[in-house]
Amino acid sequence: MTLYFVRHGQSEANLLNEFSNRGMKHGLTEKGFAQARELAQSLQGVKITKVYTSPLLRAFQTARIVAKEQNVSLEQTDALREYDCGVLEGRSDAHSWEEYSRVSDLWLKHGKHGERISAGESFNDIRRRFEPFIRELTASNRAGDDSFVLVGHGGTYRCMLPLVLSNVDHAFAISRGMDHSTVVVAESTPRGLACVKWGDHTF
Repeated sequence: MTLYFVRHGQSEANLLNEFSNRGMKHGLTEKGFAQARELAQSLQGVKITKVYTSPLLRAFQTARIVAKEQNVSLEQTDALREYDCGVLEGRSDAHSWEEYSRVSDLWLKHGKHGERISAGESFNDIRRRFEPFIRELTASNRAGDDSFVLVGHGGTYRCMLPLVLSNVDHAFAISRGMDHSTVVVAESTPRGLACVKWGDHTF
């Protein structure tokens, strides 16, 4: 089994530098749509079984293009949603981004996984929805050669992929990052999921 973890294309919220992790506002920009089409074309040689997506508009629009190109079903799942930033939703000021970075550092550099932005999700909250989904998907397809595309978000993937990929840690995820439409490829092994490619970096 192979999983393709994909970050959505560029969105209107990215241009506005705005926290937009609730509802269906702020879809893809023209550049974002182009990135999604390029992504779909890059996967033409892969036989995809199904596409899963975060319910947020920018991810759904990206995933829909891939699913249409592959002629496969598309399913929304809250497991892939970008994490809720609470009181920062809709804001774009420098102080808000400083608070976002502060909490992210507490999670990823100091292991304080219970911390949260006021009214937002903690690292543990994200983990409770993400890990079971990946675990179930992996367990039900362990012996097969199916391939799945999972369209999600940079923040959630930065936090969660090191938990489900046996050969990636948070330091690596932070240093490499995931630009728009970046693909992280993981394969099922006897020891669990292993990352074979992170963007242009091959393991």
